Amino acid sequence: MSPPAAPPASASDALSPLDPAWVERFRRDIEAALGAATEGTLALAVSGGPDSMAMLALAHAGFPGRVAAATVDHRLRSASAAEARMVADWCATVGIPHTTLRPPRRIFRSNVQADARHLRYDLLGHWAIELGAHALLTAHHCDDQAETFLMRARRGSGPGGLGGIRTRWRWERQRWHKGYPKAGVAAVADVDGVTVVRPLLGWRRAELRAIAAQAAIPFVDDPSNADDRFDRVRMRQLLAQNPWLDPVALARSARSCEESDAALAAMMHWIATERTLASDADERRIDMAGLPRELKRRLARDAIGYVRLVASVTEGNWSDSTNIEALLDALEAGAAATQAGVIVRPRGTVWTFREAPPRRSH
Repeated sequence: MSPPAAPPASASDALSPLDPAWVERFRRDIEAALGAATEGTLALAVSGGPDSMAMLALAHAGFPGRVAAATVDHRLRSASAAEARMVADWCATVGIPHTTLRPPRRIFRSNVQADARHLRYDLLGHWAIELGAHALLTAHHCDDQAETFLMRARRGSGPGGLGGIRTRWRWERQRWHKGYPKAGVAAVADVDGVTVVRPLLGWRRAELRAIAAQAAIPFVDDPSNADDRFDRVRMRQLLAQNPWLDPVALARSARSCEESDAALAAMMHWIATERTLASDADERRIDMAGLPRELKRRLARDAIGYVRLVASVTEGNWSDSTNIEALLDALEAGAAATQAGVIVRPRGTVWTFREAPPRRSH
């Protein structure tokens, strides 16, 4: 970890004037990411790294008085508490409200990055909702997008996965936890959320670091960003060692895949309306006649997610990226199959999704 700069003595010393062109570019990117003019408070996720500290400074300059920040201290490293204090001290000096968030449990060591991400968004989503924020901003940038594209390509992802880091998505409380809604009915307080936006996907990592350095903004470098046990770090090293792999072009490809995925999702919504048949509230019946496998895949994913939600299914792991190819193979062959606590039975071209019966104990 690089040592943070000494905290400035006053607000005027805390933030050297930013280039107006940077600030105007950031304002445009925020509005483009939101798809509308900004309103109210912008909640920023700030780790203390150069990317998020640059975003914090740009937001403070572009939307004065409308910014709040939170730092998640995962307590995975001895230096994490000091890093959170560094962000809090800088925010206090320039007049930005800051909160340090800590997970309620230890991170699972079997998959540190995935579990830390889940807990991080859980904390940030609840914080932003309680704040009444218009949006939650994260500092993912163009180089992050290129790394994600390569990671997903290596795993054989389709257009949904290759779309990478979404410019905008909706964090919803009831979809972030297993077992919601309780007893099949979501409480009103649980059916809320916040829009998450990534306004820096058109910015390079080097640009953001330069902004932080030129404006004398303190930041730290997380040593895990150089730990090649992680896929993302290996992709970062691959890009650094092969200049012919252009991160901007890779990010552009990811954007094209995202647009294709959005078009397929819109088509799926229309098809789902046409093909979903009458059924009990806790199940779903879909006529799959004549549909290509990709649309079957999307309709099946949506149906499994729906049944898990309304029936409070907690068995198994499930996400929008869970592999369901074995399930599709079985169903297309006319056999029933189970995935993530949901059993699917084909009868002709109609597939019925419902909660799987409890396993017999021996």
